[in-house]
Amino acid sequence: MADKTTEIFKDAPVPKAVIVNIIPSIISMIMVLVYNLADTFFIGQTRNAYMVAAVSVATPAFLFFMAVGMLFGIGGTSLTSRMLGEGNNAKAKKISSFCFWTGLVIGVVSMFLIWIFLKPVCTMIGADAETMEYTQQYLKIVAIGIPFLIVSNIFSNIIRAEGKAQIAMMGMIIGNILNIVLDPIMILGFHWNVAGAAIATIIGNIASAVFYFIHLISKNSILSIRPSDYQVKNGIAVGVFAIGVPASLNSILMSTSNIVVNNLMLQHGNMAVAGLGVAMKVNMIVVMLLIGLGTGIQPLLGYCFGAGNRKRYMEVLRFSLLLAFCLSLVMTVICYAGAAPLVSAFLEDKDAFSYGMKFARIYIYSGPIMGILFVLINAIQSTGAALPALILSISRQGLLYLPILTIFNKVFHSPETLAGAQPVTDYLSVCLAVVLFFVTYKTYFKHMKN
Repeated sequence: MADKTTEIFKDAPVPKAVIVNIIPSIISMIMVLVYNLADTFFIGQTRNAYMVAAVSVATPAFLFFMAVGMLFGIGGTSLTSRMLGEGNNAKAKKISSFCFWTGLVIGVVSMFLIWIFLKPVCTMIGADAETMEYTQQYLKIVAIGIPFLIVSNIFSNIIRAEGKAQIAMMGMIIGNILNIVLDPIMILGFHWNVAGAAIATIIGNIASAVFYFIHLISKNSILSIRPSDYQVKNGIAVGVFAIGVPASLNSILMSTSNIVVNNLMLQHGNMAVAGLGVAMKVNMIVVMLLIGLGTGIQPLLGYCFGAGNRKRYMEVLRFSLLLAFCLSLVMTVICYAGAAPLVSAFLEDKDAFSYGMKFARIYIYSGPIMGILFVLINAIQSTGAALPALILSISRQGLLYLPILTIFNKVFHSPETLAGAQPVTDYLSVCLAVVLFFVTYKTYFKHMKN
């Protein structure tokens, strides 16, 4: 592993180092995207728009537990890559063990809490009388897979920090392909509907978690999940949480904002909620690819920062920003032009399709700048800059988005302007990210080589 890390992270030409790291990450995100689209697509084949709306309503709860995985995954990746850059492999083992066991315990506790408070949770996230039964069916089953979801999200990130981006990718692919294959069988073949989608989801999460577990106990990994390596002190918990909490806050606030916008959109009917849910999934085509690019370069940037190589860090960042901008433009054009066939694949109801089509094209307005945003987010996280990462995370889906959403609802009170709050927020977030990166650069790079 050391040789591979040295070759790719330290010595490989910048374009090669970036491409080698981002391709597995982007493929992983594509698989996550396909799996998310598959759930909605096959549920849409039941010709029941209320089931589509129920899955859209349940998505924020699912995102919340993914955020827990991101807390330890992104935080662990940032700290681990910096430790490897410093040559401190022993501490890297302790970090991965801490992330595994803490995440697993949180997952088990969360599973039982969902079962105990199922109906109040469904009400809180926006289920009404017409979608409550379907939302409860979906969430009750999905809760079984929460511990596995958290563990798989943790190590799909941390394993990349040891230079094993392909292993991280394979774990995601195995789980998602299994989910996609099982979706039509369980939803349509067995006629289990939303329950079938939930069962396919937890089987996929279990498969991913088991794959990562096998890798981590093998001789091919320098990381560890042994209880004897578990450690909270010596800056491990603080280091993980310093970057992990801001990263997870972004997902938690995304979940919260989805709940808020779902409840506001419900004023315009369940078909508007169904259309919004599908529009978000169409927008995910752009977003997930660019998240893959951003998370793919974080271990590389973290290694350069840990090694004190400012010149290579900036070369990687410049190349990544250019690549992200070009990819953003291409994907924006594709998704805008293909909005109609994409939405029609999920919705047949005339009203739901009309909403979905309008919302999808509104959401994609922020596409051209999203790549820049995700690269800068990961660049800030790679340095361990906790405060700038925290400010950016709570701003995009919280301090900026929620007030804009509230204002748009009060002033315009139309479903289109509710959807328009997101692209407006995204452009403001990019401006904020640029400012925060320059603050980070001036503050955290003082000790690094020229």
